[in-house]
Amino acid sequence: MLPHVADSLSFLYLDMVRVVQDDTGVCAQIQAGEDRTDLVYLPTAALSCLLLGPGVSITTPALTTLARHGTSVVCVGAGAVRAYAGILPDSLTTHWLEQQVTSWTNPTHRLNIAIRMYVMRFGETDLPDDLNLERLRGMEGQRMKTLYKILAQQHGIGRFRRNYHPDQWDTQDPVNLALSAANTCLYGVVHAALLALGVSPALGFVHAGTQHAFVYDIADLYKAEITLPLAFALHQSAKPEQEARRRFREDLRLLRLLPRIVRDVQSLLVPPNHETSGPTDEEEDHSERHDVEMVHLWDPKAGVLPAGVNYSSGGS
Repeated sequence: MLPHVADSLSFLYLDMVRVVQDDTGVCAQIQAGEDRTDLVYLPTAALSCLLLGPGVSITTPALTTLARHGTSVVCVGAGAVRAYAGILPDSLTTHWLEQQVTSWTNPTHRLNIAIRMYVMRFGETDLPDDLNLERLRGMEGQRMKTLYKILAQQHGIGRFRRNYHPDQWDTQDPVNLALSAANTCLYGVVHAALLALGVSPALGFVHAGTQHAFVYDIADLYKAEITLPLAFALHQSAKPEQEARRRFREDLRLLRLLPRIVRDVQSLLVPPNHETSGPTDEEEDHSERHDVEMVHLWDPKAGVLPAGVNYSSGGS
């Protein structure tokens, strides 16, 4: 059973509440007045991921109930635009994590996914047959350079150069400040989606060497469409960082970014033998039933074997 993170009710964001367990279920206590506290009960059985924003406190019994229902809990920033930590239930399927590791450990499959990411970003399908990662990075850099130039011309800005130096933060121009802030928000949204899917944020196909490598890979798919135009639109802002975060948060639901992230990640991690045509309906149904048998045994020759079976020759 895949986590339905693309459904409208499967991500629930809370802030400024206290989450507790009472005799009826898990509820959010909202202080509506000095002498009044409203209760909103959470549909724990229908939730795949609960996003805890600023000002949230949660009790151990409430966390226990969420874990028992297989709900991921992620601590996030305001508007769920940053992810700080995640608690994953034991029942969360490893289906997509296994697909990710299988492709990541195979150099050919890893390069193919990197190429597919490039195609998703820029729509270019006429690629050379002998394309390698070095040439792909060069092509990506040239594309981004051209995009910077086009956006700068549209907004009447002189020559723009991407500049990210944390030690020189206050000296950067408004576009760079806004872009850094918006990208940080984007990373948080992507991180929360990856945690809810159960994949590893650390196993990237282009980026490597950081616990957020796959976060950066997936976030790159949307920068040209979302964060870059937003940053250039704030080139005259007196407070580009604050405005970038606010606008990104306001546009998040309109963009329906979380469902796109889920679909794109699952599409990229489809097994290599299905890369061209994609999974059939029957295969998708099978993948959704993948974790009915939560634990299985791996065998290099026989494949997946049932767990809970005594495999000794004497049967004891």
